[in-house]
Amino acid sequence: MIIRKEYLNTLRKYRDIQLVKILVGIRRCGKSTILDMLKKDLIDNGIKEDHIICIRYTSEDFDEGMNDKEMHHHIKMQIIDDQRYYLLLDEVQEINGWEKAVNSLLENVNVDIYVTGSNSKLMSSEISTYLTGRYISIPVFTLSFSEYIEFKKDSSLTKKELLNEYIRMGGFPIVALGDFDEQSSYQIVEGIYNSVITSDITKRHNITNFDLFNRVVKFIVENVGKTFSANTIVKFLKSEKRALSVESVYNYLEWLEKAFVIYRCPRYDLQGKSVLKTQEKFYLADASLKYCIMGFNPKSVAAMLENIVYFELRRRGYQVYIGKNEKKEIDFVAVKRDERIYVQVCRNLPEESDREIENLLEIKDHYPKYVVTLDELAGGNINGVKIVHVADFLLCDAY
Repeated sequence: MIIRKEYLNTLRKYRDIQLVKILVGIRRCGKSTILDMLKKDLIDNGIKEDHIICIRYTSEDFDEGMNDKEMHHHIKMQIIDDQRYYLLLDEVQEINGWEKAVNSLLENVNVDIYVTGSNSKLMSSEISTYLTGRYISIPVFTLSFSEYIEFKKDSSLTKKELLNEYIRMGGFPIVALGDFDEQSSYQIVEGIYNSVITSDITKRHNITNFDLFNRVVKFIVENVGKTFSANTIVKFLKSEKRALSVESVYNYLEWLEKAFVIYRCPRYDLQGKSVLKTQEKFYLADASLKYCIMGFNPKSVAAMLENIVYFELRRRGYQVYIGKNEKKEIDFVAVKRDERIYVQVCRNLPEESDREIENLLEIKDHYPKYVVTLDELAGGNINGVKIVHVADFLLCDAY
């Protein structure tokens, strides 16, 4: 088992603290394996194995209609003394009212609880009624480039070749662990995507016009890294002689977000210092989702580089925005407490770099500013703006 150290360290930090630790992310991003890592770590730290209760609620051992009372009873039956038990509960969204059972256990039994899930029932708005102030949500993403290298440590590929593979194949652990060709990789990712769409969206929300829903998804995928609104999608569909209300588009976007297929990146007005509610961008949970739907196209690499950098910033704990500075746009304004960095992403130098650098230089503060590029000659510092190759940006210890 390859240890994903960042997640394990986060879980160690919250160990034995009276909070439910909720790991959330798209299906097959590695949440279940992180629970397996946690179990091993607990045993290595002296916790008796019979005081670690691991339950996977997608198992055939459970009836499809299991409710919260049955869940509570099933767990309670396994707790036979007053010592602390560690509950590792995988895919709990399969149980209706799971949060009631978890809340009761947290209040009345000596337990430390960790749960995972991959859809809307794990979103904070839907669990706050029972677990207000009693949980910490830990987003789980597909592999970072650093993790991808660790997964491929037995490979003979160079760092440059691994980066090219990472950009084309994405970071789903199941793909990284195998030695698949491009077509096979995309077939695996397409299977993941279809299970998400079927189980977490179309069935749950009773979508009947799947063809229209699929066309909205394709529009989003085609426009990763571009600003657009629900109205933009409605107008586009109208041009294709298809009708869909703005409200329906908002619902589709929300459901895709709640299944962790897409992530919303709002705009931030650098002058007014406020978050804007219009013309957001959306990024895909993994670059391979675009390629499995649309096929690989070299012209899409620039947008997917932006996608990769967005998630690297998110993994490192930054809140990420698109920067609006008068009529200029900054790809990313990343904020973490009193830290801030500005990032422009471009595929090549020098054709694109002048505009990117000028946009950054117009920001009159002293926070770090970067242009991140795939160009082999990347490097140096122009009036305080650091030019960095994407591999170095993804692998550096701190910005």
